[in-house]
Amino acid sequence: MLTGPMIRGAIEAAQHIKKHTPNVCVVFGGWHPTLCPESTLQEEFVDVVVRGQGEITIVELAEALAGNKPLDFIQGLSWKKGGRLIENLERRVQPIDTFPLPAYELIDFDAYEKASGKRELAYATSVGCPYACNYCTDMVVYKRRFNAYSAEHVVGELTGLVKQYGITHVALLDSNFPVDLRRAIAIAQGIRDSGVKFTWTFQASTDFICRMSQEEVQLLADSGVTHMGFGTESTSKAVLKLMNKRHQRVDEMYETARKTSLAGIRVTFNLILGYPGETDEDRLITFRTMSDIGRRFGNMRFSPNIFTPYPGIPIWPQLRELGVVEPKTLQEWMDMPLGANLLPWLQGPEFSHFERVLSFFLLLNQLRKHSEEATFTKRVFNLILETTIRWRLQWSLFSFPWELWLSKLSEHLVRRRSLITGQELPVGAAKVC
Repeated sequence: MLTGPMIRGAIEAAQHIKKHTPNVCVVFGGWHPTLCPESTLQEEFVDVVVRGQGEITIVELAEALAGNKPLDFIQGLSWKKGGRLIENLERRVQPIDTFPLPAYELIDFDAYEKASGKRELAYATSVGCPYACNYCTDMVVYKRRFNAYSAEHVVGELTGLVKQYGITHVALLDSNFPVDLRRAIAIAQGIRDSGVKFTWTFQASTDFICRMSQEEVQLLADSGVTHMGFGTESTSKAVLKLMNKRHQRVDEMYETARKTSLAGIRVTFNLILGYPGETDEDRLITFRTMSDIGRRFGNMRFSPNIFTPYPGIPIWPQLRELGVVEPKTLQEWMDMPLGANLLPWLQGPEFSHFERVLSFFLLLNQLRKHSEEATFTKRVFNLILETTIRWRLQWSLFSFPWELWLSKLSEHLVRRRSLITGQELPVGAAKVC
């Protein structure tokens, strides 16, 4: 399970099992139990936690339980013994191409299509990312190692699944798909040359796209790529340094926008706002830069988010010093309102000012988006509003926000976007962060 609302379903299922079959061993695994094994095992309805990569661990655990054998030497396991919490040795991450193929035949694609109206597949060609961003849990679990299937494996499996199950869209779940550029290009080439038609989307960092030629980015589009998501987070050099994102450069954001625009690929830039140490001027730098990128390139969308202190991230000692209260139980992590402002340093008048500036930024991008299909009169009106908002961002003048009052009459909702698919997430304007 992941941190957040998914915990609720896991708790309810585990409690139900323990109520009716108390001797059954209940095992929790995934991102949250890996990052918080002790607090997970404190719950009376959890017997075992599988930490990290679970493909081998869960099989060894099942064999041990079936044979009534001890669990002491199963790597990657945390468990209870005589009321004590035992943490076995860590299991080394194995190459993912050494595991058996997933049993896709057990998936009822018809049921998903009936529920969603789409015939889609979530697929991971790799795990891990080489970077060490201070807010990210990926580096904690995968230790900055990029662990990937070969290009031949990906092309063969994906095209086979698309043909066998009638898939129309594939969303890659990779943390940073094009880390190995040759492999990424080979996958796009293989999909295009196969003649199997489907759309696909992925997440990346701008430095990798900038290393591609325009022809290679076009190859991605020709193979079916319709959207890319990027964790750009900020355009303030000071904040990027605090985030340990020294690989992130503003000029590469512009270049990524330019290359993808020429190729006809939609792009979402994610923003993290309220990061510890970030100032109001830092946020204005980000808003100004992103607004300029949006003005220049019509394929751009933005997904603003308030910094969320996820479990296990490297900067928790600093966060505690700044007054952030870390949840101690599964219930507390479940109830933590992801996306809400829990930051002690962004409260009161400063938060109100932040919300107003963010609203101007979001309105500016909504105006740009709606101008694409608007009538001439509406486009002229939107242009006037855009000009005044850009002036506000440039000179940091946000009093008497008549543009925001006027925008409320149109009832447009601004939404966060998925970095994987680019689709709008179901969150209203008031809760955009």
